[in-house]
Amino acid sequence: MTEPIKETEAQQIKAGYDRPTPFSNQSRSVVLSRHGMVATSHPLAAQVGVDILQQGGNAVDAAIAVNAMLGVVEPMSCGIGGDLFAIYWDAKKQQLYGLNASGRSPYAATLEHFQELGLDYIPITGPLGWSVPGCVSGWDKLQHRFGNLALSDVLSPSIRTAREGFPVTEVIAGYWRGAEPALKQYADSATTFLLNGSR
Repeated sequence: MTEPIKETEAQQIKAGYDRPTPFSNQSRSVVLSRHGMVATSHPLAAQVGVDILQQGGNAVDAAIAVNAMLGVVEPMSCGIGGDLFAIYWDAKKQQLYGLNASGRSPYAATLEHFQELGLDYIPITGPLGWSVPGCVSGWDKLQHRFGNLALSDVLSPSIRTAREGFPVTEVIAGYWRGAEPALKQYADSATTFLLNGSR
């Protein structure tokens, strides 16, 4: 019996392989594109980004479409209830832009207020950790300044997906299942987010 030929780790790295396998043909190929690329944590979000690019949208249009779709299919990661931060490079103007669309905290949410409550941190859950969401405002600002398409066109795939439904992956289902105990603590969240208010 002959031993399989093994490539050294250095050979794999040099060739661009990303899997711990001795066989280069069992690794992923490098992804290449001439007119744009989209990478996200969910295939439906990646697809909507590619679709927007194919419709004449630019990177800003695609990024907003992807962010909106992730808010539908992977809401525990991002969505309209969160913040948005962006760095945009305008190649024609050779200019770098930054956007901080983080939400504002309530006026009374000062360091002193948290110290008076005996807290040295911002709570992860409950109203003391909330801010006014800045995501949608950020989309609007980015779209008007840098986008090629109308915001309604960029958001329509996500709106359609939210209305029509979508296949839920096992990873997302696992996250949602893990959130059940917290959602069951309050009748309103259970009624809103759990099937029949219980699951």
